[in-house]
Amino acid sequence: KKIPSIMKAEREKFIAGAQAQGHPPQLGGSLFDSIEGFAGYGFNKSHSAAYGLLAYQTAYLKANYPPEYMAALLTSVRKDKDKTALYLSECRAMGLEVVCPSVNHAQSDYAVVGEQIMFGMAAVRNVGPRVVDFIVEAREGEEGPFTDFPDFLKRVRLHVLNKGTVGALIKAGAFDTLGHTRKGLYEAMDTMVDVTLARRRNEDRGQYGLFGEEDAGVDVKKMKISKDEWRQSVRLGFEKEMLGMYVSDHPLHGAGRRALNQADCSIVELWEREDGERVKVAGIVGKITRRYTRNGDLMIFFELEDTVSAVEVLAFPRTVESYGDQIEEDAIVLVEARLNHSEDEVKLRAYEVRQPTIRTYEDYSVRVVAEALVPEAVLQLKRILANHRGQVPVLLHMTAHNGSESRVLRLDDEFSIEPSSTLDGEIAELFGAESLAAPGSGR
Repeated sequence: KKIPSIMKAEREKFIAGAQAQGHPPQLGGSLFDSIEGFAGYGFNKSHSAAYGLLAYQTAYLKANYPPEYMAALLTSVRKDKDKTALYLSECRAMGLEVVCPSVNHAQSDYAVVGEQIMFGMAAVRNVGPRVVDFIVEAREGEEGPFTDFPDFLKRVRLHVLNKGTVGALIKAGAFDTLGHTRKGLYEAMDTMVDVTLARRRNEDRGQYGLFGEEDAGVDVKKMKISKDEWRQSVRLGFEKEMLGMYVSDHPLHGAGRRALNQADCSIVELWEREDGERVKVAGIVGKITRRYTRNGDLMIFFELEDTVSAVEVLAFPRTVESYGDQIEEDAIVLVEARLNHSEDEVKLRAYEVRQPTIRTYEDYSVRVVAEALVPEAVLQLKRILANHRGQVPVLLHMTAHNGSESRVLRLDDEFSIEPSSTLDGEIAELFGAESLAAPGSGR
């Protein structure tokens, strides 16, 4: 500890020990002086060797086994949402796909499934390691992977059949691979879980019904699960609530991409800009912290995240006074700010924070002859719209074959879309090129 009195006593002990071994006092004193000098600043050499080896090993693993390495890295920080978000961004930058957990494939922690990195089920809110163990136990039994939701309810232990736990797994996308929509499954869950619990508890007591679930008036195996799905914003909102972040998609991948197009640089590119430079960046608002100055004025610190990285933004009282109502969690915003390079990180001091208008379409109109709306065509139209979910409502202009009558139908919000040339092509292929030339369209 470099305490002179202790060092002096140790020096005397060392010299005495050297003499006891038959060495002259001068040698003992010289050796101790060398040891004492090295101790003053010698630790860095051993640290350099150790960290050099560690850096080489991790770089080798990242270069040669990227999915496995990143899955292990994500597992190591699973309780730290900020670092998890950082490493998920790194995965995207590396071209690695990170997917929601699956009851048929996920483990407790992150794992590699094929070429994908799958979230661990223990990362889902309200789902603990014990529940995960019971799910894995059931799917690795003689009957193998679960075939559908009723099969899951039938085979897992009763401890798993808690509505909070099952609902969290649904919202997190854990049953997607079984072919159910999240909304449909969530709406059917209460009845299906109640009936299954009642039947299985009766069986545990040795009470078997003549017709199984039908004794309760419901046959779970035959119960219809709706194919309806939540709007993209709702779906992703639940996903973030359960997993702490967006996984299957990101609000900035759809309509929000237009906000990114209004920026003059991405968050990653801030490192290449000069300290003090004025920049314009876009992203989605994450964690918000509010503090007050000595004068009682409100300051806001918030995290701004785009599809790759994140940065901390500071809004001083004057900015908060003008734009504070624009700063809300999960809002897509465009930020004009002064860049601050501080040691090994960058931060932004905001001057303007606006939620940009990202809908350049009032509506998306499709013109079609009413007779062409046969069941098969309607089903195909629903599938096309479902693959292009967004915020723009769809208007269906229906005309009689002879053009004598016309009717406009506004589809439900669940069919709202994100306009694109791909969508145009699919609609034109289904109903013809003239279907995209509806009069009165907001397009």
